Amino acid sequence: MKKENTRKLLYALKILLFAAYLALLCYFLFFAESMGRSFTERTYHYNLRPFKEIKRFWEHREALGFWSVTLNLAGNVVAFIPFGMFLPWLYGQCRRFSITVFFSFELSLFVEITQLVLKVGSFDVDDILLNTLGGILGFLGYRIYVSIRRRMPGG
Repeated sequence: MKKENTRKLLYALKILLFAAYLALLCYFLFFAESMGRSFTERTYHYNLRPFKEIKRFWEHREALGFWSVTLNLAGNVVAFIPFGMFLPWLYGQCRRFSITVFFSFELSLFVEITQLVLKVGSFDVDDILLNTLGGILGFLGYRIYVSIRRRMPGG
């Protein structure tokens, strides 16, 4: 009985952490003025050509500065790593690589379409690629965690 209560409590904690992660992600993607999110400039910005913005950021990295390049390229990957870890951790059907990749892609597409419709940020196919890569890396991190945990005594 005690083990079952502990398991339920841990699951509730996982759900709470996932909800907090999604709330923070939502804030940074739609509302953080420090991230260039503003409702004052109401024009559509979009990129539909794969690798165009990645290439532009890389080619102009010295002029743009380390922080700007890192925030755009690595930030888009890092932001979705927790998503790729939480899904299989919380939901059994997401323990398949293809399912987690699909949901990472779908969430990223939803975010980009929402940014386009609300005219907050821009719709960028490169962001979808980088976010999905983050989901993949998160899934791989989850698999490494599971592999290590199984090798531990009592795991």
